[in-house]
Amino acid sequence: MDTPPVIEGQEPQPEEPRRYGRKLFLATVVGGVSSLYWGKAAWDQVTGVVSPVAGAIAPILPTGGWRIYTISGHMPVFDPASWRLRIGGLVEQPVSLTYDELRSLPRAEQVTTFHCVTGWSVKNVHWAGVRIHDVLARAKPHASGHALQFTSMEVPYIDYLTLEQASLHDVMLAYEMDGKPLAREHGAPVRLIIPEMYGYKNVKWLQGIDVVDQAGQGYWEGLGYDKDAWVGRSNGY
Repeated sequence: MDTPPVIEGQEPQPEEPRRYGRKLFLATVVGGVSSLYWGKAAWDQVTGVVSPVAGAIAPILPTGGWRIYTISGHMPVFDPASWRLRIGGLVEQPVSLTYDELRSLPRAEQVTTFHCVTGWSVKNVHWAGVRIHDVLARAKPHASGHALQFTSMEVPYIDYLTLEQASLHDVMLAYEMDGKPLAREHGAPVRLIIPEMYGYKNVKWLQGIDVVDQAGQGYWEGLGYDKDAWVGRSNGY
């Protein structure tokens, strides 16, 4: 989708139909996690907190500035014994990586800001993980592949990046956050990180990457959001 030009000193103004996207995001998230809201007493006992709009729907919780969303009302569970990261699609050699095999690839670290399309950000997040090209190298993508489909364990969540977007210097598959293994609520065992785009492109609970001929329509794009979620230039903020 085309986006209107950005005028210095002024937030971009989305086209009228696109304003629906942010409202629908909030409405869908609230509906998806409504079963998880049991009042403050129950929330105090929850270890993997799901706080859709912390402070508005649930009591203020120690989330470090994060708001944790699900589309299904629950978070996938990571079992290191059975989990695999599958690399397939337009490749010469499909690959299935165990958690230990993923962590054995060349390690990358970075400190970046995470932006949510609903308007909040978390600064100076320390991520550690692997670069996508090191994962793809084992599978040997065909020349006909120009994009990547990322599949979450939270069905039916998928999203896409072009290979050019996936090659940006700070795009990674993160398995650690702030010096600790990725927590369940942040997408354990591994999640996509692309700081230049809003959080809905940063697929959590990752289980598959497929090389495809072109970028398709991800979960939230199907509900009115931009395919390219560039921070400050797309339709959410």
